[in-house]
Amino acid sequence: MNFLKGSRNEFEKLKDDSSWEDKAEIIQRQMADVFGSKNLSFLMGSGCSSLRKDGNELGIPTMKFLAEEFQALLAADAEAGQAFVSAAHKAEIYDKLGIDLSSDEVKGNLEQMMAILINTHQFCKTSDKEELSAAAPLVESIIVGIKKFVLQKCTTGPFSNGDESVVALYRRFYQSLATRARGLAPPWVFSTNYDLFNECAMDRAGISYSNGFSGTVERRFNPATYRLALAEQLDITSRRWAAVDGFVHFCKLHGSVNWIEQDTGLYPIRETHAPIDPSKDRVMIYPTPSKQTASFGSPYSDMFREFQRQVVQDQSVLVVLGFSFGDEHVNNIIFQGLTLPGFRVVAFMDPETNDITRELAALGDPRIWFIWGDGIEAGKKAHYFDGVVNHLMPTSSDQKIDQTIEKTLQALLAKRQDTEDGQG
Repeated sequence: MNFLKGSRNEFEKLKDDSSWEDKAEIIQRQMADVFGSKNLSFLMGSGCSSLRKDGNELGIPTMKFLAEEFQALLAADAEAGQAFVSAAHKAEIYDKLGIDLSSDEVKGNLEQMMAILINTHQFCKTSDKEELSAAAPLVESIIVGIKKFVLQKCTTGPFSNGDESVVALYRRFYQSLATRARGLAPPWVFSTNYDLFNECAMDRAGISYSNGFSGTVERRFNPATYRLALAEQLDITSRRWAAVDGFVHFCKLHGSVNWIEQDTGLYPIRETHAPIDPSKDRVMIYPTPSKQTASFGSPYSDMFREFQRQVVQDQSVLVVLGFSFGDEHVNNIIFQGLTLPGFRVVAFMDPETNDITRELAALGDPRIWFIWGDGIEAGKKAHYFDGVVNHLMPTSSDQKIDQTIEKTLQALLAKRQDTEDGQG
């Protein structure tokens, strides 16, 4: 396991025979200090919702693997592939518009593919040339097919059939936030994921949070709710109030699988839990260079404004989890933050992941931390979300007791099972 603060190795003074647990304890202590920062934020990428066990994906594949699976369906043109985008569609859009869905520019990034297709669709719709306007329905059908594919991968899997592994990880993450001292500003959690793991985890753990939506029957996006706080009345006679502990601001930068667009009311983006038809409803708000409608641009820009506002706060720390700096919009805000002396970035990732992370590590800036390496279990990585949550996050005394009880019960159950097998 490795821990760099700029160019300084935090494990350099450890003895050669130091154990993995010794290094994990150092990281936990450092993270406890990070949790005491005046303004604390987290950025969660697709890696947080992916959990592989025994070769099986229990969560949602990362964007890279989603793109690979989509390309495999295009190439195979199998029955499953035809439910989304067929090889015939791929060939037709290349013949008519010269767009190659398997080009190097888009094949590894579905969001980039969507950006190109949405812009193309808008161009074809407004073109006076018959051959271009006639291609608009084809482009639209491909966009709908990609939406169906992503929606299916984000809503179906072991997690939708009773497996609690991924939600349990998110619950432990949010329970760790309870170690943050009272009186500090509520932490912010920014996510580029479309799934509902964060919401489910906070709901089941009884954690109060603001996600930018207000209302009860029809919950609609209103960025003004991020300026509100949740408080409890301490003394009825003197009207004394105090902020509720454990409150979280939660912001989904790229939209959500349960967001739709409706033209009624002042705020058109609404949460829904009814079955969604991607061909009729806007399921996810994709970050693209062109805004298709004013409502589409509004939540996108509002949420990124919140991200930028939090980054430039005094003594602000951003903890990066499962995000590989693959989104230019997000990167630009982080780079802006690094121009401020009071901003710090704690990235749980290998600095050799890509050119951007290598450049950040090469700066040797002590405000940029990288934590990565092998996990305590063979084949695991310490910087993956499960490794961070289970071993590197600060824990309260109550959590330590719960973890001890859980380990003891598991040991007793295993012992009992061995005894029964022996008698059998």
